[in-house]
Amino acid sequence: MTTTTPPGTDAVLPTVRAELLDCVQSNLAVLADRGYGAGTHLALGATLRFRPSPGPAALPTVEPPLTAELAGIGRLGLAEAARLHRPDRDALVELAREYGTVYVLADAYDMPWLPYHGRRRMEHSYLVEYAPDAAQVTDAYHNRTPWGTAEPQRLRTGWDRLPATSLALALVPASAGVPDLPPALDLGPADGYLAAYADHPDRVTALERLTVETWLLARSRKLHAAFRARYGLPCGAQGEEQLRRWDRLAEQTFLALRRVERGRPEPQRLLGDLAAVLAADRTVFALPGGPAGDGLRTTVARVVASVTGCAPETVLRSGDLTELPGFDSFRVVEIVERLEEHLGTAFDPEDLLPENLHRLDDLCRLAATRGRA
Repeated sequence: MTTTTPPGTDAVLPTVRAELLDCVQSNLAVLADRGYGAGTHLALGATLRFRPSPGPAALPTVEPPLTAELAGIGRLGLAEAARLHRPDRDALVELAREYGTVYVLADAYDMPWLPYHGRRRMEHSYLVEYAPDAAQVTDAYHNRTPWGTAEPQRLRTGWDRLPATSLALALVPASAGVPDLPPALDLGPADGYLAAYADHPDRVTALERLTVETWLLARSRKLHAAFRARYGLPCGAQGEEQLRRWDRLAEQTFLALRRVERGRPEPQRLLGDLAAVLAADRTVFALPGGPAGDGLRTTVARVVASVTGCAPETVLRSGDLTELPGFDSFRVVEIVERLEEHLGTAFDPEDLLPENLHRLDDLCRLAATRGRA
């Protein structure tokens, strides 16, 4: 592969907080800031989440499915103009020729510019821009790995030297622009998650996965804090200390893994410390003027349930409220009125649009920021 000497991180990504992003988010961030200006990409952290889903080796994971991450491009003011699954070289060149820049997913194992090259298989993103004689690659990913540091960089290479592409997307500015997303919390229970890691019989496998989990959790908390600061709701000294706790926990988990790999005893306090830090998120990142995490979500769900006649559990599972029996425009009006009464506030009439009132998450965001000037 022919490359240029990579410039420093600031030269490649003057606005993107690459150290806060995973390998799918990082290059979406570049496109968002190119389209709408510095800091737009921080909207990737608007909602602080803890919603584990089933993962490999019977271990739950907080890593969102790729489809879910890509479905969130609207938060960045981006829209999908074209999509190619496993395109050959000619198709990729033609897509880049038409749109200028293409967002690409491929196997990090096949990317010579990454420390993962020839060592670890995982989906990884990069951007490729069209030039007649070469492909201009931008990869914003930044992370320390056991094999060295992945740093944001730009390089040129022949089109035939790019790794096999699993997915190529042409992403363009959305007609509606960047939505005004407020900070929100979506924090589920941790008991089952912690028990799965505590009880897993293969301790090396459990700690390998938990090392990735704590890394993802730490980064997502930092990203959320950065978004809140941009939004005008900084987390303060308590939040800064919580972020340091997450960093210490991620390091602690990696050290535990290395000890167990060498046949030494596993530290017994690790999962207890993880439980404590997860619990502290609810207090530290609580939104002003309202309950934190599940408290607000449950409150909104109960109000919706009281209006529609459904069980609160059904509302919590549904997400899309239009699928609930009895949900119609008359019920929407009643839900808004009951929420205002219950929360002791009045929503901004400019926010009372159908797109803000038909999904539980959107209603929660509306309720979470009701007191914002």
